[in-house]
Amino acid sequence: MNTFRDSSPPLEIDQLIDARWIAPVEPENLLLEHHSLAIHQGRIVALLPTAEAQRRYAPREHFALSEHLLLPGFVNLHTHAAMTLLRGFADDMPLMRWLTERIWPAEQRHVAPEFVRDGTLLACWEMLRGGITCFNDMYFFPHAAAEAALAAGMRAALGITVFEFPSAYGSDAEDYLAKGLETRDALADEPLISFCLAPHAPYTVADKTFERVAVLADQLEAPIHIHVHETEEEIADSLKEHGVRPLERLERLGLLGPQLIAVHAVHLSDAEIDLLVDHGSHVVHCPTSNMKLASGLAPVSALLAKGVGVGLGSDGAASNNRLDLMQEMRHAALLAKLGSRDAAALPAHQALRLATLAGARALGLDDEIGSLLPGKAADLCALRLDDWALQPCYDPVSHLVYVAGREQITHVWVAGKLRIKDTRAVGLDLDSLQAKCRVWNSVIIGHR
Repeated sequence: MNTFRDSSPPLEIDQLIDARWIAPVEPENLLLEHHSLAIHQGRIVALLPTAEAQRRYAPREHFALSEHLLLPGFVNLHTHAAMTLLRGFADDMPLMRWLTERIWPAEQRHVAPEFVRDGTLLACWEMLRGGITCFNDMYFFPHAAAEAALAAGMRAALGITVFEFPSAYGSDAEDYLAKGLETRDALADEPLISFCLAPHAPYTVADKTFERVAVLADQLEAPIHIHVHETEEEIADSLKEHGVRPLERLERLGLLGPQLIAVHAVHLSDAEIDLLVDHGSHVVHCPTSNMKLASGLAPVSALLAKGVGVGLGSDGAASNNRLDLMQEMRHAALLAKLGSRDAAALPAHQALRLATLAGARALGLDDEIGSLLPGKAADLCALRLDDWALQPCYDPVSHLVYVAGREQITHVWVAGKLRIKDTRAVGLDLDSLQAKCRVWNSVIIGHR
């Protein structure tokens, strides 16, 4: 009996990654063993059993990760990256005191393009070291943030940040918008850079400006990234000034829809959760920042149960104080169980989905990143699970969420380019970065 055998030569590709386990995120709850990921020209070309991959492909670079879990790169759906330079500067204070007494005065003194560039560069390498390959930023001088992200080789969605009050960056809302749109146009050809409209919050932006943002979001097909319902004080102030709660005000002004990324969303009524469902809006859960600022416990279980898209964010390092999505997954899962009194709430695979595909979907990037499907960009990370302190391992995705830390991330790729190799940053001048941080530390302490 003759058996057909494929005699065609192996196909040349850029990279082949063999892994003990792969969690592709799509389909849901899938865990593959002894599979490989084939990558060419920055994109995933196949996900298949390792034995078959080694017959089919001739990679220029081959990674044998025999004790690793391979998974999509994490998407940090909300941060203020440059604020790494204010890490630990204003701890143990509630939000409004933290902002008005410490953060805003410090920003008035120090924020400039160099501050943003240096702080964002530090943030990018911290995030990459923890498996984060894409971040959604809200801060001043987005052109400087873009320079840092591109220098690190990281994917970034940058905010066209809007306030009514002046800063070193803008004089008023129209000036913020004009400068942000100019930066967006200048970076239109950068494949790793995208943009969001980023009005800071209902308490810092006027109705007229919100209406302008809504129009621009429709014209540009851009997400709207905004803090909302973070504290009870914010809601009480809105009722006094506008007669309605912030989310209702945003709906009246045309901001609710699939493009809305509502950050924090801690204090929501059942009717407001239904409002988010009806409009297909997204929420960013920032559990560590919410705990540290004592803002409250977001109703994540209720949001997920009703089908609201929920992603995870670290917030800035000034209020967290880490840019660590593995920490956010763990805290989100544990708080969901505590808040709902249901030990089955937000299981590990779902927490991983929040940290990857859900964030990509909120940014409109889910066709490009967030899961390990052929055709998508090769944004991924590898977690080593053979450390003695992690033994025994019955479920690697459970270990990812409940046991391991970012120090177990060994490799990170963005668009197929290796950014972290064997826990070390590729292309980072660490001495120069640390020297910049020491200078900023001295400058900021001098004005404390």
